[in-house]
Amino acid sequence: MKNKIVAGNWKMNNTFSEAEDLLVAIAESLEDMRLETEVIICPPALYLEMATDVAQESNFYVGAQNVSYAEKGAYTGEISAAMLNSVDVDFCIVGHSERRTYFHETDEELVKKIDLLLANEINPIFCCGESLADRQNDNFKLVIEKQIKNTLFHLSAEQFENVTIAYEPIWAIGTGLTATPQQAQEVHAFIRKLIEEKYGTEIAYNTYILYGGSCNAKNALDLFTCEDVDGGLIGGASLSAKDFIEIINAAETCTKND
Repeated sequence: MKNKIVAGNWKMNNTFSEAEDLLVAIAESLEDMRLETEVIICPPALYLEMATDVAQESNFYVGAQNVSYAEKGAYTGEISAAMLNSVDVDFCIVGHSERRTYFHETDEELVKKIDLLLANEINPIFCCGESLADRQNDNFKLVIEKQIKNTLFHLSAEQFENVTIAYEPIWAIGTGLTATPQQAQEVHAFIRKLIEEKYGTEIAYNTYILYGGSCNAKNALDLFTCEDVDGGLIGGASLSAKDFIEIINAAETCTKND
């Protein structure tokens, strides 16, 4: 089993002082840990430079929650991939279901975002997942396959190696519901098979596929133990330094017990 990734998506939470306190608390907790897990923190855009400053002296990377599909220009309120690169952001979430639902992002826009991120040496964390109706109608694999093929499979093998995928069943985001380890493993194995068919066995194995959707300190170990679950994209639990560190410890346990 390869090392895990634990990424925290803070979403639209925390004032400046709260964000600073949380970053410092996480950094202090990580200080004495001999980490094999790759830790990523994705705060609101307003706090990215503060996060990258803290990260320089700590054991985590910084990711953005969103990026513009445009390279630059008259797009009031937007943030470009080049801007993210200029403040040393390493990762960026793309295609989160909240962006798709609330801001009507299309696959065509996501392709542009991914291409711009890669051109600016930022690693996309691409989200995919099905609605409750798709799950109940047993259409979830078709939905996920379409999302992945429409947005990622135009990439060369070399480009694709910089992409992380996060499976986030929409019905489990912020609801308290969580996919069972068996459900998560089934989808993660399916995604890996799609990648293998397109890019080959080595790239498929090396691609990180994270689970998101009410992953927390209580269920992380069971989820991370699954063969094809390479870590988690953590929402609400990443807003507590204690809970976030417990999830990281779960990832460490899985790796060291392999």
